[in-house]
Amino acid sequence: MTQRPAMMRLACMFSSVLLFGAAGLLLFISLQDPTELTSQQAPGIKFSRPRQPHPDLPPGGSKDGDLEVPTERVSRDLSSRAPRGLTLPVPDQPQPLLQRRTRLRVRQRRRRLLIKKMPAVATIPANSSDTPFIRPGPRTLDGRWISLHRSQQERKRVMQEACAKYRASSNRRAITPRHVSRIFVEDRHRVLYCEVPKAGCSNWKRVLMVLAGLASSTADIQHNTVHYGSALKRLDTFDRQGILHRLSTYTKMLFVREPFERLVSAFRDKFEHPNSYYHPVFGKAILARYRANASREALRTGSGVRFPEFVQYLLDVHRPVGMDIHWDHVSRLCSPCLIDYDFVGKFESMEDDANFFLSLIHAPRNLTFPQFKDRHSQEARTTARIARQYFAQLSALQRQRTYDFYYMDYLMFNYSKPFADLY
Repeated sequence: MTQRPAMMRLACMFSSVLLFGAAGLLLFISLQDPTELTSQQAPGIKFSRPRQPHPDLPPGGSKDGDLEVPTERVSRDLSSRAPRGLTLPVPDQPQPLLQRRTRLRVRQRRRRLLIKKMPAVATIPANSSDTPFIRPGPRTLDGRWISLHRSQQERKRVMQEACAKYRASSNRRAITPRHVSRIFVEDRHRVLYCEVPKAGCSNWKRVLMVLAGLASSTADIQHNTVHYGSALKRLDTFDRQGILHRLSTYTKMLFVREPFERLVSAFRDKFEHPNSYYHPVFGKAILARYRANASREALRTGSGVRFPEFVQYLLDVHRPVGMDIHWDHVSRLCSPCLIDYDFVGKFESMEDDANFFLSLIHAPRNLTFPQFKDRHSQEARTTARIARQYFAQLSALQRQRTYDFYYMDYLMFNYSKPFADLY
């Protein structure tokens, strides 16, 4: 009987010690600085609040370009100037960020254009539109901006699928100066432009000259200055290191055109107007080979080539004179299966695409793509209707062979067959 009260006293004393210890611990914790506890609970975690977007950047861009919370792998060929980075808001609740080494790699690429990782959306038509382009204002997201982003995503997808199917070996080939001989360089805005003749190239080179500070306005630049001057550098004039550096860090873009319309436009420009180069070099050779009983005057001057004769020359594997950039394939001029272009514009939607691209690279707001035609300005531009009139002069077999000649351009850039009987 005497042992039981002793045991009860011992249990009470032990309980009292535990209670006092717990109370002391709570008192100690309550006296600590909460910020010290926060910094100790998760070493390496950084807290930040959502940033306000820069007024000149489209949604998704940040002023300093730090990529802090990526949700997927950033594409390897993000370009240089526009939107300068992707900043995702960090909520008040702490969330882990990238390790320091990964963040350093991302910061080194923060000036590269985020085009390939646009939001996944449905496919939309990628040709011309009826309403004028309006640049997105500060802190707004214009519906047209989203539509143009979607067009770019779809065009790149179609181009890459065609390359994967028909040019499987291209990605194993080394880039040589020949592959970049048609690419012009604008270093200030870090732009590479592949020239496709008869697809707005004259006015694009004017725009590049204004971007480079070589002229104050596109209207001040004459045609001969554009095509025969040396103000703009070509990419093949740099050494190998300079070529590869620009290909990996600059924004690469090209503009294309419906192949039959581009071909007719080139024929009208070079053979239906006096020309001191194309008539004696190409015209004389074409007339001598493909016109029976050509007159002495025609053979002397090379003038008066007809469209069917021109097409005969184009399709002849033993043509008497070589190819020319004005009617060569885009796939040969710009090597899109070897060079991963960031932006693919179309002549048919030139105004929208061009001004959208200028917004992406943060060009001066007063610089827009010029609409004037500086050669044969009184003559109507070549349209689908005009192109059909010229191709009506050909036989069905000639039309089919011409379509086959440009088949990769039709496929890569998602142009429809221009005639119903083509296969």
